[in-house]
Amino acid sequence: MSDTELSPSCANCSAVWGKSGATNCWSSAENRPPRPANCPTNNHGDIIEASFAEYRSEESADARLARMAARVEGLCYQKMPGSDAVVARWTRVEDTVALARLMGWRKIGIATCIGLLEETRQLAAILEAQGLQPASVCCKSGSIDKLELGLEESDKVRPGTFEPACNPIAQAEILNRIGTDMNVIVGLCVGHDMLFARHSNAPVTTLVCKDRVTGHNPAAVLYGQNFYYKRLRVQPVAVPGGEERPSIVVKTAKEADTIAKRWAGED
Repeated sequence: MSDTELSPSCANCSAVWGKSGATNCWSSAENRPPRPANCPTNNHGDIIEASFAEYRSEESADARLARMAARVEGLCYQKMPGSDAVVARWTRVEDTVALARLMGWRKIGIATCIGLLEETRQLAAILEAQGLQPASVCCKSGSIDKLELGLEESDKVRPGTFEPACNPIAQAEILNRIGTDMNVIVGLCVGHDMLFARHSNAPVTTLVCKDRVTGHNPAAVLYGQNFYYKRLRVQPVAVPGGEERPSIVVKTAKEADTIAKRWAGED
């Protein structure tokens, strides 16, 4: 990307949606708001066209997955009787089952955190009841000490005790070996989920996104920006040993709101 080319920032259209209930990409021609300068359609239209050419292919596995995922999206909603409104009716577990069925997938791998074994047991029971074949692999498979990664004793959660390292590559390769059709992440750590997805032969989706503070609901931090987690816009996150990056540090919540409005194009 050139120095003069704007980075795409669809997040800024939150303000547009709030004002008009529509964005350029989600509106009919008669009430379409203009595209902002950093709309990805402006600078990356060639990529958008190329991707849809891929979706239109009759033989592409990606095209079939895109179509089935769009079908699941439609099935997730139902009309309210006597109204034009639509409401969601399926959970993500049901979405996952529906996609597997539409794709003709039977063997479903589960890459689970050891702290979520009970949740994984419940998921496996649901998948079996739906006629699917679950296979689960825990993150601590092999029980190899974290020190083998080159870490220090002080890097452990409880220094001075045995603490096995997570092994997402092994989780992926084990599921590859048994030939899963689709793999589901249940609570893998940030970074470990990336390694698992990179090494998995089968398509990967996330059912549970790990967040140790919010009960595995990381979106709670975003909902709580008006109060509980506003500190994340006021002070930098301190990471011992992490790379220092320039950040905007403000002293008051009012200043944070001003910056947020500027990013949203309201100021």
